[in-house]
Amino acid sequence: MTDIHPDLADPRILPYERRVAHVSDWDPRTVQVAAAVGAAIQRRRPDLVVEHIWSTAVPGLPGKGIVDLSVEAEPARIPGIVDALYGLGFQPQPGPDPWPPSRPMLVGAVAVDGDEFRIHLHVQPTGGDMPRDLAFRDALRNDPELLRQYAELKTRITGGSSVDGFRYTHSKTTWILNVYKQLGFRIPAIQPPATIGILGGGQLGRMLALAARSLGYRVVVLDPDPACPAAAVADRLEIGSYEDIGAARRLAAGCAVITYELEHVSLALVKALDDGSVPIRPGPHALKLTQDRLAERRFLEANGAAVAPWREIPSPEALEVGVGELGLPLRLKASIGGYDGRSQVRIGGPDDLPAARAMLDRELASGRPMLLEREMAFAAELSVIVARGVDGVTTSFPAARNVHDNGILVESWTPAGIPSATAKAAAALCADLATGMGMVGLLTAELFLMPDGSLLVNELAPRVHNSGHWTIEGTVTSQFEQHVRAICGLPLGSTDLRGGGAATVNLLGSGTERPASVGGLDQALDVRDAHVHLYDKRRVFERRKMGHVTAVGDSPQAALEAARTAAGRIRWADERSAAAGDEGEAGR
Repeated sequence: MTDIHPDLADPRILPYERRVAHVSDWDPRTVQVAAAVGAAIQRRRPDLVVEHIWSTAVPGLPGKGIVDLSVEAEPARIPGIVDALYGLGFQPQPGPDPWPPSRPMLVGAVAVDGDEFRIHLHVQPTGGDMPRDLAFRDALRNDPELLRQYAELKTRITGGSSVDGFRYTHSKTTWILNVYKQLGFRIPAIQPPATIGILGGGQLGRMLALAARSLGYRVVVLDPDPACPAAAVADRLEIGSYEDIGAARRLAAGCAVITYELEHVSLALVKALDDGSVPIRPGPHALKLTQDRLAERRFLEANGAAVAPWREIPSPEALEVGVGELGLPLRLKASIGGYDGRSQVRIGGPDDLPAARAMLDRELASGRPMLLEREMAFAAELSVIVARGVDGVTTSFPAARNVHDNGILVESWTPAGIPSATAKAAAALCADLATGMGMVGLLTAELFLMPDGSLLVNELAPRVHNSGHWTIEGTVTSQFEQHVRAICGLPLGSTDLRGGGAATVNLLGSGTERPASVGGLDQALDVRDAHVHLYDKRRVFERRKMGHVTAVGDSPQAALEAARTAAGRIRWADERSAAAGDEGEAGR
C-alpha cells in the first residue's frame, strides 16, 4: 500500500461489541484495515503470516463488514500467540458459543474516519482449516457466478433486516459446505467401529446405544448408576455424576464423537469436553439454551417463534407483579432442572399462591430466578423432531400428537390429524430453530396448537425424545439411528411412515418402590402389530417410565388402539411376587 490512512498508521485495537447481523455493501476500507492490523501483528510477532479471509477479503461481496483475519501455528505455540495478541489489545471471543482454546478466535475493533470496523482474528492449528478458507476466498474472488450466489444467499437470510449473528452464520452452512466439497474439502464421516460417547445412561441412552451398535459402532456411557438401562448394551460404562469432569474426560478418551441423552448434564462438564480434541454434538450452546427455561424463551423470541406470555421472576415482588400482568391461570416453573411436570406449580387462584411463594423462596435461595407463564387453552399438544447434520441439512419426522397426564407423556401418535399446512409450518419452525442454534443431532420442539391454528413453542429438547419412540418401527429410519447418523456425519435417512399410522403408549410404574418384575409380556405380544420395549430398570415405583409399546397400523387410530391394548396387559408384580420370582431364579 502506498497511501496509509492516518487512523491506520499505528492502529489501536478497541473493545469489541457483539451485534446482530446486518448485510451491507462491501467497504473497500476493510482491505486497508486488514493490511494495517496484519502489519501490527507481524511487528509484534514476525513469525506469523496474517491472511485476510471471508467476505471482506472479496471485493464487491456484501456482508456484515467484519474483518476476518487468520494465522496458522503449531498447536503448542497457540497459547503464547494468544497472549501476545492480547498484548496488542485483542480480547476473548464473546457470545454463547466461542471457538475452543485449541483454535481460538480473538476479537477487537479499529476506528477509521469515525466508523468502527470489528475484527475476528482466528488462530488456527497447522493442518487445520486455513488451506480450505484460502481456497474458498480465492474461488469467490475468481468466480463471478459463485460470488453472485453467495451475495444472494446472505441477503435472503437477513431478509433486508437484522438477524442474530449466530443464526446468520449457521444459515449459510449448507451452501458453504457444498462449495467446500467442490473445492476438494469434505468433512469426513466417522466410520465404524469408532467409539461414540454418550453422556447419560437412561432409556434414551440405551436406545441410542442399540442404534449405534446396529451400525457397527462401539459405545461408552457416563452415568452415576452402575445398573443404568444403557449399562447392558454399552462396551464400557464410566461411573460418575453429570458434574464429574474427570469421569467425563475418561469417557472421552478413545471416543470419535460425544453426545448426550438428557439436558441435565452439567454445562461446565460439556464445555470442558468441547476443547477441540473430540467433537461433542450437540455442543454446549444447544445445552445452555435448553437447560435454562429463561434462556430458551429468549432464544425462541429472538428467532421469531411464538411462546406463551411470560415473565422472569427474580423476587417475591416480581411474582405479585407478574400475576397481575399475565392473569390467571399461570404456571410457575424452575428455570433450571425439573421435568415430567416436576419443579413447577399451577396458580389457578389465590389459594395457590402460598405454594407458589414457597417454591419461589426455595429457588431464590439457590440463586435462581423462576419462569412465570400463562397457561394456554390449546387445541392440541404436538411435537416435531428434526435432524440436522454436520452439513446443515435438515430432515423432519412427521408431527405427532401427544397426551400428557400431570406433566408425563402417556401417548403419542401420527399422523397428528392436523391440516397439512400446519404440519408443514411445524416442521419448518423446528428446522428453523435447529439452524438458529447450530444444532448437529436431533432437536425436538413441543408445541401447542392453538384454536386459531397458530403454533406456540412450549419446550425444546436437543436430543431424541419420548414423543418419537413410535419411529422405531413406524418410520424407515428411527429417531435413534437418525441421531447417530447426524452426529457421525452420515447421510440422514428417510423419515417416511411405514404404514398409515404409528403410535406410542408409555408403560408407567405403579405402587410403592420395589424390585421390578414384569408380567403379562406374553399376552401383550399377542396383540398384532404391537412392539414392547422394556428399559431394564431394576426398581419400579409410581409413574416411573419403565418402557413403552409402539404399534403401526392402517391408521393412527388403529395403531393407538393396538398399543393401548398391549400396554394394558403389562403389569408389575407386587413385593411378594417379585421376591418369589427372585427365589425361583435362585433355585434354578
